[in-house]
Amino acid sequence: MSSADPEPFDLALCLERVRGRDQLAAKALVEHLHPMVIRIVRARLPRRVAEEDLSQEIFLKMFTRLDQYHGAVPFSHWVSRIAVTTCIDHLRSQQRRPEFRWADLSETEADVLDAVLTSDSDQLPGDAVAAHELVQKLLDQLKPEDRLVIQLLDLEQKTIAEIHAITGWNSSLIKVRAFRARRKLQKLFVELERRERS
Repeated sequence: MSSADPEPFDLALCLERVRGRDQLAAKALVEHLHPMVIRIVRARLPRRVAEEDLSQEIFLKMFTRLDQYHGAVPFSHWVSRIAVTTCIDHLRSQQRRPEFRWADLSETEADVLDAVLTSDSDQLPGDAVAAHELVQKLLDQLKPEDRLVIQLLDLEQKTIAEIHAITGWNSSLIKVRAFRARRKLQKLFVELERRERS
């Protein structure tokens, strides 16, 4: 290894130094984990919450609960569970939106949904951004746990094992939540369609 190559990150040593109140080690730990945490936050960011504020809250929880980590799971899995739980807590604390109506859609989103509802072909609507925003609005109507399982399983294409590692949920719970969440999404979509046609 050349002298220009960075040293590999020694997590065990860093954690030992953090537990000894080493501020430089704490900073190094945050820098090491930041890409993972910010990825989780961006994928599940509650409305009206800045991603850096949420990531700071996650790191604060990590440091205050560090004495609870005993190595039963990899440290990154333990931190990712804190991140996911924090995002879910923020989603729960936000006021539930009133019933989702066709009028809530932008003109472009309404056009996309109308194209989906009236199209006999399997072609996707051309405006991917509007379709993405529409999906997000429908997902916003779900409970935080239901939204999370759809996000991980269907949108991010994660495996059941990966979702278990992130959330701590067992495989049966993941499958049941996914089934129920998909049914709720379908029901919301059908209700929108019915309102649009009436």
